[in-house]
Amino acid sequence: MPQTHHLQPTRYHFTFGPAEPALRVQSGDTVVAPTRDSRGFNADGQPLAREAIANQGHEGYDYWPRNPLVGPIYVEGAEPGDVLAVHIERVELTRDWGFSARNVNFGSLTGEYVGHRLLLNPPLEAARLDWQIDRQRMKGVYPMPNSRLGRAEIDLHPFIGSIGVAPRFGRVETALAPGEFGGNMDCPETCAGTTLLFPVWTRGAYLYFGDVHAAQGDGELCGTAIEMAAEVQLRLEVRPGPCGDWPCAEDATHLMAIGSTRPLMDAVRLAQVELMNWLVRDYGFDFWEVWQLNSQVGTMRIGNVVDPYYSVVAKFPKRYLPD
Repeated sequence: MPQTHHLQPTRYHFTFGPAEPALRVQSGDTVVAPTRDSRGFNADGQPLAREAIANQGHEGYDYWPRNPLVGPIYVEGAEPGDVLAVHIERVELTRDWGFSARNVNFGSLTGEYVGHRLLLNPPLEAARLDWQIDRQRMKGVYPMPNSRLGRAEIDLHPFIGSIGVAPRFGRVETALAPGEFGGNMDCPETCAGTTLLFPVWTRGAYLYFGDVHAAQGDGELCGTAIEMAAEVQLRLEVRPGPCGDWPCAEDATHLMAIGSTRPLMDAVRLAQVELMNWLVRDYGFDFWEVWQLNSQVGTMRIGNVVDPYYSVVAKFPKRYLPD
């Protein structure tokens, strides 16, 4: 019978890849676990202790301590070529404050620091931006004392910013990057009610998750969302292939595919081709006919334009699927 596992993490990872499992589960099992925010603070505002960092890097080099990940979760029976379906059942915020940030040479308004400082623009002034979180009303409040508005109150929509499996070809990828393994996609669609479909590249899949956002607009423009600690509930299911090459997703209204690369237009192409291949493979569409149909009814979301690779979600309305 399927079981529910309550995982209390003692170590956190900053990479996606095979590692000593924090938990082994069967297909159909449910996992409930707390997550820390992108800078390692838990629900009580306590920082991540150094001894709780699982992978310290190589020869004394530390991975950049952002986006601590819960896991890995080894799923028995998951084999390369299978699909790991991750049913997101709950993303519950666990504290009454969140933060965003403005960082030096990071975000959509500045050139990015890539190993040198040959940038034409002056660096941005770093700042931490605090939000008040009303969990009962599911509202976020941001004081704006220098603006005529004075304060802003927005609707919250919690989602998992970083979730994925071990990458293909035995690679290890930073928790800051998205790719064919999922990862730091920062897509608001990865919320309660969505099922994520990951190609399995390594026996056991090795699922990781973390970096919950209380809210975020398209693109994660300033480089950070409203960063938050949360409790996440996931039901895991191994499905036989064939599968595609990129993460896909499904909710009550849409089929979705997520492509991550640079430049942004190539991420669009990856997501669109993956979505159309899925519609051809599983729903009996002709490729060129569904390309025309999706050109008129499809939508897209930009998950992020600030990570090492940009993420795009291509969406097809389920009301146009055959009976």
